[in-house]
Amino acid sequence: MANSVNISIEAPIENQIQEITYDGQEIYQAPLSMSENLARLAQKIDFSKTDDEFCNIKKEGENGSEVKSEEDKEPGYQSSLWPWDSVRNKLRNALTEVSVLADVLSIAKEKRYMVLDPIQADPIESRPMVQVYGRKKALSAAGAVLLNGVERLRASETMRMTRNMPDFHIDLLRLRQNWRLKKVSNTIVGDLSYRTAGSKFSQTGVFEVTKAPEEQIAAAMNAPGAAPSALRVTVPPELQGVAFISVRCQKEQEDVVTATLNSSALNCPGSLPGDGAELHWQQKLEAAQNVLYCKELFARLAAEAVQLDASIPHIVVGNRIMLTILPSIQLMIGLCHNNGQNNNNTEGTKSQGSYVKAEHDHVLEHSLHQLLRAVHHSNTHHPFPHPATGPLGPSKRRSLAGPMGADRYELMEMSREQSLLEQIVQQAQHFFMRRRGEYVLDTIAKEVKDPLIVSHWNALNSPTHSCVKINIMAYGYDAVCRTSLVVHVGEKTLKCICRDGKVRNLSYELQELRDLIFCQIYQHQMTGVQAVGRCMGWQLLASSSHLGAGPVEPLANASSCLLASPNGDRMIAIRCEPSVGIQVFIAQSPKKDFFVSELVQDKKWENLGGAFKEVKLEKMEGKNFLNKMELLMACLSSPS
Repeated sequence: MANSVNISIEAPIENQIQEITYDGQEIYQAPLSMSENLARLAQKIDFSKTDDEFCNIKKEGENGSEVKSEEDKEPGYQSSLWPWDSVRNKLRNALTEVSVLADVLSIAKEKRYMVLDPIQADPIESRPMVQVYGRKKALSAAGAVLLNGVERLRASETMRMTRNMPDFHIDLLRLRQNWRLKKVSNTIVGDLSYRTAGSKFSQTGVFEVTKAPEEQIAAAMNAPGAAPSALRVTVPPELQGVAFISVRCQKEQEDVVTATLNSSALNCPGSLPGDGAELHWQQKLEAAQNVLYCKELFARLAAEAVQLDASIPHIVVGNRIMLTILPSIQLMIGLCHNNGQNNNNTEGTKSQGSYVKAEHDHVLEHSLHQLLRAVHHSNTHHPFPHPATGPLGPSKRRSLAGPMGADRYELMEMSREQSLLEQIVQQAQHFFMRRRGEYVLDTIAKEVKDPLIVSHWNALNSPTHSCVKINIMAYGYDAVCRTSLVVHVGEKTLKCICRDGKVRNLSYELQELRDLIFCQIYQHQMTGVQAVGRCMGWQLLASSSHLGAGPVEPLANASSCLLASPNGDRMIAIRCEPSVGIQVFIAQSPKKDFFVSELVQDKKWENLGGAFKEVKLEKMEGKNFLNKMELLMACLSSPS
């Protein structure tokens, strides 16, 4: 053969299984020997019956008659004396037949006694001219049909070029390239829904395709604008017009509870661009599909809002969903659909009042559309491996649950999936927390000029997590001292990692982040003074970041440090209080006001530092605090 195929044949297990051990090993019975097998087969033979009796029993079974009992048999019947007589007779008959077959084959092969020749059939009378004339007639008939079709197509094309009219079949071909069509009876219908993409929305998106009248095409050709089309698409009334999803965050108000979204409140256009003229079928179908998509998205969100259990219940009123994402902060999700029939609603406009002032959030609206498209994609694209013919398949984590030995808790966690509403609420919470963080950092950067505060937001973030790096440094001293901290912005919390590695978790309150930044600013000033002192040769005598002396601070703790000049005759004491600011004191030795008394008579005690005097930093020269401290150390280090 030209193409051979290898077939693997495995012999069945003929030996019976005697025992199966605990480790799964099977122990088979030993095969029978030839003598044992012959004895087993001989036991199955009924030697009391002859060939005639077997034939009679077979005929009686075929005719449906009852078998007679052994008492009714002929009395003259005598059984064979030798039990192997029937076997011998059958073997003898088989030997006779095989011998005859061998003789026939030898005669046919050697060809000395007999020759086998094939019989030739009667020749068929051929008439070649008749066949030629028949083929010529058939070809001429087929050529006439083709020529007739060519003439009709040529005439139609000539007429279309003369009148410059669009072709119905060409437009229908273009329509089929982008949309699903099928012929039902004598009409052509299409489908706008996302069912092939995994959508389960109940509303159908069926539209009808017909041929536009020639009068309408001629009128469209005379009118300025886009090229006319020979198709006319009929869309259901509920899918006509313009629709979009509006998402916005605002503070909680009482007067928006009974309001209803409409086209005038959300500045929704009454019709598509090109009002007054017939739209092209592509634009019409795209707008209708967008309406269907927005309705599916809002219906899914409304159903989830009703089903979810929240501390503050979600409210679904008409075409709007109200959710509380943070205290006194509401997320408003609305569906705006204008099909040209509900143009102006003055009552709805009045009731919207303050609701119209805020602009809707395009980022969250885009996220909503992306979430639903991700659901459609996951419904049709299952991770491998999955059945080739199965419509559904387990996820990759569930497929690995068996080999990895997952417990019941892990399986329950795999089955839990976040709904679209929960995901958009988390994104809205993170969006609001990020805006709050940006506002706090920008406000502090404007208020505090010394030191400088620089914020670097990561460009690559997730929808529910972002990160900002804050650098605190003084102008001209960024190489001497710089304080960095990282703030991770989550959904409802902030995670701050300070320079010393300590992690502080903050809530959604703005004041907590503000207090932390101010504490880091004053710590930076104290660290910067010590770094400048080391560069100037001053010695650090004492330092405390949690000073116990003095009044109790409402914010954090007071800190201080004590520096001595290289000669040891000058000392600078710095006290930093977040609520008051930074205070600088200086002292010198020997004391100028030291007098020998009866108790202290030795003059060596005059080398002790005198009383500390406060320095007015606001009257000193210098660009910033560290520059002033550098100038002060330079003055105190010079010999006087």
